[in-house]
Amino acid sequence: MAEASQLFKEFKIQSVSEFFRRNAAMLGYTGKVRSLTTLVHEAVTNALDACEEAGIPPYVRVEIEELGSEHYRVVIEDNGPGIPEKYISHVFGKMLAGTKAHRNIQSRGQQGLGISGAVMFAQITSGKATRVVTSTGGEIVEAWVKIDVDRNEGKIIKKERHPNPKGWRGTRIELEVKNVRYIRSRQGVYWYLKLTAIANPHVHIELVEPDGRLIVFPRSSEEIPDPPVEMKPHPRGVLTDDVYRMAKKTRRATVKRFLVGEFSRISDKKVDELIEYIAALRLIKTEKDQKVREQLYERLVKGEVKAVLRSFRGYTKVVKSVAKIMEKPPEKLSWHEAEEIVTAFKYMKFLAPPTHGLRPIGEENITKGLRGILKPEFVTAVTRSPKVYSGGIPFQVEVGIAYGGEIPSGFDVFRYANRVPLLFDAGSCVTTIAARSIEWKRYKVDDPDRTPLILMVNVISVHVPYTGTGKQSIANVEEIYNEIRLAIMDAARRLQTYLSGKHRRLHQAKRKKTFQRYVPEIAKALSILTGEPEERVSEYFISFIENHFSTKEGTAEVSENA
Repeated sequence: MAEASQLFKEFKIQSVSEFFRRNAAMLGYTGKVRSLTTLVHEAVTNALDACEEAGIPPYVRVEIEELGSEHYRVVIEDNGPGIPEKYISHVFGKMLAGTKAHRNIQSRGQQGLGISGAVMFAQITSGKATRVVTSTGGEIVEAWVKIDVDRNEGKIIKKERHPNPKGWRGTRIELEVKNVRYIRSRQGVYWYLKLTAIANPHVHIELVEPDGRLIVFPRSSEEIPDPPVEMKPHPRGVLTDDVYRMAKKTRRATVKRFLVGEFSRISDKKVDELIEYIAALRLIKTEKDQKVREQLYERLVKGEVKAVLRSFRGYTKVVKSVAKIMEKPPEKLSWHEAEEIVTAFKYMKFLAPPTHGLRPIGEENITKGLRGILKPEFVTAVTRSPKVYSGGIPFQVEVGIAYGGEIPSGFDVFRYANRVPLLFDAGSCVTTIAARSIEWKRYKVDDPDRTPLILMVNVISVHVPYTGTGKQSIANVEEIYNEIRLAIMDAARRLQTYLSGKHRRLHQAKRKKTFQRYVPEIAKALSILTGEPEERVSEYFISFIENHFSTKEGTAEVSENA
């Protein structure tokens, strides 16, 4: 048998960068087309988030230059606030670093892996550094960045400064990548940017394809979304480790002030209630009779905490000992005490978390985006009221439906999370599962595969429950699934009303043509019987038919509008 010292001879600590260098597929870099789309996606989402937080109407330009077989230079430029020079190496060269991952805030990027992952992919396929040109309004900084994978650090291998007489502000990134392909597929860069334009009508997007062709998706709305607002965590959506770690970092003087100040829906009164619940849970554990213990837990769920406490002798001592925890410094809170707090949260009743930090696209802007890009004959949108999942994480669902016009035949689902298109892993996504569960025949869509129909679904949240680090599929969470279904059915009912009216109009038009077809024969026969000129008889019947069907069409329109 080998000795332990021999087994551990090759023991090595692996950095985050090294891990993702070996497992780039976890970040979405798998397949030649998908890898190129993922790279562009990471830069574009950063650009849009930065512009919106700064209140700037976003302008994004993507240039893809072919350098050789499966070898490209990718340039992404934006008009955002720029990046301060001291943060360049951190933004582009350090995994799990950024302005979003540590905040409870709705944003397109959430993990701090995106753009540094793109730099990593470019580096491991071409060996070249990423060129970054940026300015916050002062001088222009030009830097070439590489990642030190052993230390998970960005290194600037070359840097230059340039004057900025025109006061340009923004960021331009140039990455050289190999083993990727640009094609106009449903999973390629063109389609990704087209879908981005639909969900972000306030964005102007330009794409220069490898053959030099310029494609422009102009903004169709001047309304910039309000910048996202950081939201305090809700007590029903936290783990023991969350409370324990937050307590170590807070600047609050006591545990009570920490709970009131760092969480939503917790007041001084709620802390007093929390003390009673923790005390009750401690006492219930001392009850030896399992049946009685279960009954006490049931009463606690019903909110009968005071009655549960009074069923134990000397309960006031336990209440006082718990109250002392609330007065101690937060950094001295033990894991066990944090666990008691989180367990008590599960039995308590709280108001739903505030949703002021969520930023939906909005029904009007969804309509503008779908109409401006797809040119349909009918479009409608639904934005549902905010809800929560996992007990305390707020989310919101939006749905848009576009029908007919320039849309080709075939039912298609456009999936989004926080306005970002999800092009891959559709089968496991809750959006796809919910869309497939709808009985479309009930809404006058008899054959979806031959119907020119687009369904757009956007899920927004401070924590979108993705199924993987590639962020291309949303987990099948029951609350989210139900909300998507309700939103789709609401929008589908409006489509049903439109299609019913359309079918009525087509039926009336068919009947009108049938009557008009027999007018010449009727006019000829009546002319012989009455002696009236054939033309006069024909004019009378044509006028009668026109008046009859125009009246019916007008009644149908009034009925539809109502």
